[in-house]
This record gives sequence, C-alpha cells and structure tokens, in this order.
Amino acid sequence: MLSICLVYFYFFMFFSCSFFVMSLMVMILDYSIILEFDLLTLNSSSIVMTFLFDWMSLLFMSFVLFISSMVIYYSMEYMSADLNINRFIMLVSMFVASMMLLIISPNLISILLGWDGLGLVSYCLVIYYQNVKSYNAGMLTALTNRIGDVALLMAVAWMLNYGSWNYVFYIEFMKTDIQMEVISYLIVLAAMTKSAQIPFSSWLPAAMAAPTPVSSLVHSSTLVTAGVYLLIRFNFALSLNLMLLLLLLGSLTMFMAGMGANFEYDLKKIIALSTLSQLGLMMSILALGEFKLAFFHLLTHALFKATLFMCAGAMIHNLSNCQDIRFMGSMVINMPMICSFFNISNLSLCGLPFLSGFYSKDLILEIFSMQYLNMFMYLIFFISTGLTVSYTFRLSYYSMLGDFNFSTLNSLNDSNFIMQKGMLGLIFFVVMGGSMLMWLMFPTPYFICLPLVMKLMALIVTVIGAWIGYEFSKFKIFYSLKAMNFMSLSLYFSSMWNMPVLSTFGINFYPLFMGKLIYNNFDQGWSEYFGAQNIYSKMKLSSINMQFLFNNNMKLYLIILVFWVTFLFLMFF
Repeated sequence: MLSICLVYFYFFMFFSCSFFVMSLMVMILDYSIILEFDLLTLNSSSIVMTFLFDWMSLLFMSFVLFISSMVIYYSMEYMSADLNINRFIMLVSMFVASMMLLIISPNLISILLGWDGLGLVSYCLVIYYQNVKSYNAGMLTALTNRIGDVALLMAVAWMLNYGSWNYVFYIEFMKTDIQMEVISYLIVLAAMTKSAQIPFSSWLPAAMAAPTPVSSLVHSSTLVTAGVYLLIRFNFALSLNLMLLLLLLGSLTMFMAGMGANFEYDLKKIIALSTLSQLGLMMSILALGEFKLAFFHLLTHALFKATLFMCAGAMIHNLSNCQDIRFMGSMVINMPMICSFFNISNLSLCGLPFLSGFYSKDLILEIFSMQYLNMFMYLIFFISTGLTVSYTFRLSYYSMLGDFNFSTLNSLNDSNFIMQKGMLGLIFFVVMGGSMLMWLMFPTPYFICLPLVMKLMALIVTVIGAWIGYEFSKFKIFYSLKAMNFMSLSLYFSSMWNMPVLSTFGINFYPLFMGKLIYNNFDQGWSEYFGAQNIYSKMKLSSINMQFLFNNNMKLYLIILVFWVTFLFLMFF
C-alpha cells in the first residue's frame, strides 16, 4: 500500500530537482528550447508533437512536481484507511501528467489534450468520496469547465486560418489582425472558466468535495492555475479592450471571494475562497500587462496554499472529519507543530514582510500604485487585500485561540509524523521561496518611487484588515455577532453574490419548468387529445359496443324478433 506512494514521491521529487536545475541553466543562458517530434508524415502533411522548454515552463513544472511529491507523501498517512489508495495515487499522477502536458505545449492541440485531461481527472477526483454532494460538485465542476473546453476547441478551429496550431509564432499578429482577435477572446473565456473568474466562480468552492490532498494540489498549482498560465503565455496577444474587461472581472472576483470568506464557517471553503481571491489578483495584474509579476505570485501562492490545505487536512483528520471552524479552538495547545505551519502559511498569505507572499503581493500592489488607472480599481485592490487579512485573522482566531468547542473525549495530537514531514518540505519554501524567486526572476530590480502614504498603504490595510477580522470573529454568550445585525447583507455576501444559485438552480429551473409545461400541455395534452390516446379511446368504445352485440347475439335476435312481431301486430290489427 505504501510502496506506490513512495515510488511516485521519489519519481516526482527527482524530476522536480532536475527541472529546477535545467530552469536555472536556461535562465542564465537566456535560452528557449523547442523540441519537435515528427509523428507521421503523409504526402506533404506532417503531424508534429512540439514541446517548449524555457525558464518559465521548466520552473513551473519544477514547482508542480515538488508540491505533487509532497502531497503524495502526505497522502500516505492521510489516505491510509482508504482501501483504494492505489487508484487515488494513480488519479493524482494522471492529473499531474495532464498539467505537465499543458505547461510545455506551445501548440493548441496538445494544450487541449492537457486541458481536457485536467477536466476529466478533476471530475473523477471530486466525486472520489461517493455521495450526493460530491456528485453535484463534480458535475458543476465538469460542466463549467466544458464551456472553456468548447472555447478552446473553437480557437483550434479558428487557427486553421493560419498554417499551424503553434500559437507561439503568431502571438504578436493576433493583436493587430481583427479577424485573429477572436482567438484571444476565446482563450480568455477558456482561462476564465478554468481559473473560476466571475461569472464562473461557483465551481471552485464546490470542488472541495475532493479529498484534502487533492484540494491541496488543485488549489495551489494545477487545475485553477492552468487558466492563468495560459494567459501568461498569450499575454502579448491581448488587446486593450480585452485587458480592461479582464481587469474588471479579475478585481471583482478578488473582492467577491474576499468578502465571502469572511462569512464562511467551513475550514476548507475559507481556504478555497482565498484561492479564488488570489486568482483574481493574478488575473488583474496580468491584465495590466505585468505577466512576470503574475507568474511570480502564481509560484509563491502555490507554496503557501498547498501548505495551508495540508494543515487544514491534518486538523480535519484529528477532529474526526469535522470541518466547521466553530467546533475548533485552542488547537495550538494540542497540535503546536501543525498550528505553527498553519500560522506561517496564513501570514505569508497576508503578505507579512519577508515571507514568500510578501515579495509578490507587496510588489504587485506597489507596481499597481505606480500606474495611473482610476480610484475604483485602486480601492478594490486595497480593500480586497484588507479582506484577505481579515478572513485570515478570523480563521486563526476561531481555530487557534479561545475555548476548545469539540467533544470532550478528543484525541488531538501531533503524532501524525508523515503528514508533518510532507508539510515540513514545503514550509522552508513558504519562508524562503519569495526572496529566492525574486533573485532568480528579476535580474534587475523594479524601481518603485511612491509617496510615503502610498508606500505604507499595503501595511495600513493589513493592520486594519486584521482588526476587522478580529471584530468579525468574536463570539461569546453575551456578544451580538456583527454579521447577524445585517442579516440580508450577510446572506448576500456570504453566498458569493448568489452565483452558486445562478449556476445550478438558475440554469436548471427555467428549462425544466418549461419542459414540464410543454410536457403537460402538448405531449400529455392537446397532442394526446387529437392524436393517439383519443383515437384509441374512441376505437375502444366502438369496439366495446360491437363486442357487446356479438357476445349477446341470440338474445338480441330474439328481442328484435319480438319487437318486429309486435310492430307487425300493431300495424295490421
């Protein structure tokens, strides 16, 4: 049972280190390597498999494989009671393989293979725990991602106007040619469904129905980042109008997710909404043309979000599968090691100075402050940052401090050593990864010249956000919960602006209601009356009358004879 986990762990770890070293070499030499494998040549047509290895794809693959190896090692204990652990590890490996194919493809066809592979395997992983909630979540995930798949298929068809599906050769041309701008719109639509931007956000919190190791992988470096990575590759092809649209939707997603997480009580759902908020940040900064910054934040976010999910999994594991943060409290006494990892990752998410999240998040906010856009965008960026700190401190308050609210007979401890080793591998990079990547990715540092207030703005909103989070989370017997005072507003913000309802009930209700009306009025109504049922009932009535006559013919002849004789008798006498 354990051997397959270890095999994949060592396999992924070896390739992760290899790709990291290759990435450094390619970065130093400033190389891009394109490998072409001629699969089939028929007459003058050839089918070629193309792979692109540059510093970006190699570094991203290294990170994905490193996080995957840690997640598989962690699963060794987390999924130890599962009878089908081999199947689970195989599914995770297929998931990672699909992501690898997507990362190294400069070709829309092979991107589609990886893209669809991610969609299909994610469905299998979301419905891994077989219950109604998982099936509904899996279907929502699969169907929302199908919209993006169809957009990508349409882009593949539209690229027939060029002579090849290798988009890397036509990136600059796509922006200038009006006909070819269609491709960039389709690519953005595909990326928005996979990275769960508004209005496709509802599937991402629903996908938490998967086992926690899968959530750790999905929400950090694989499924949800595929859309952002695709746009990083296509960033030169985006026109100004498209970038403005992407900026608006990305910033609204960031705000909506940050707001929703402040009202949520499910541990995994809070972290999932946090992912959604960070994806909105990546999309927004990408729409401002800073694709390197988006990639930088993508990598640092992958590190601390994977660790966060692992810690959440360890807590859920110890609390007999309870995910409600109101049942937690004083966890730091019983699980000091895991709580330390949890706090470090949370502080990195908030952008605490000199942790990995600080380097990317602070840089994004300061670069954004240097550009002139408008007050709305400035406010939404900084308010969303404040909300991030707010829900993080609220989560820490509920889980770490206060009274322990679970059952008295608890067996909370830090004895799950294999899980801790998995987290320990990541925590070093959560602390050091940001500065390391900063030195690697930006050989010349950004020069940021801002007034003192704007320079300190990120720290100011962090402190205010922390205070609001503390106020949000206080609950005692005699204390009136702030959210209860504004019930309708709280319900609206906590339900992700009614998006889950619109994505499920909103799409299903009217077609099903219309179908019922048509079925009752036409299929079971007039068409039955003028059609088969009415003809059948009239013929049946006629047949019954005939049958009556045929069955009683002797009696009828006798009665007719009597009537006839009586008639004659009356006529002649």
